Amino acid sequence: MIIGLEHYLVLGALLFCIGFFIALSKKNAIGVLIGVELMLNAVNLTLVAFSRFGSAEVALSTQVFVVFIIAVAAAEVAVGLALALVVYRNRQTISVDRTTLLKG
Repeated sequence: MIIGLEHYLVLGALLFCIGFFIALSKKNAIGVLIGVELMLNAVNLTLVAFSRFGSAEVALSTQVFVVFIIAVAAAEVAVGLALALVVYRNRQTISVDRTTLLKG
């Protein structure tokens, strides 16, 4: 059996759906961040698959997008964990439902 583009796209869609479900269902801020990271990695997987099975012009542009998404994901983790630490220090919880810090 030859693994083609369709297999990678199905795997990427499955990972994205799992990450979306995790991001929406978790009440913990760390769980939401994990779901977002899984969604970003699913997008990276599909872009790498397009890079592998596409033409040379497509390969270069998708690899640039992958590097950009990796940088955004690293920044998102740093900012998200810093925010979670600040909220925990102020409210003694990182539950998304129980934090009412932004309510006016």
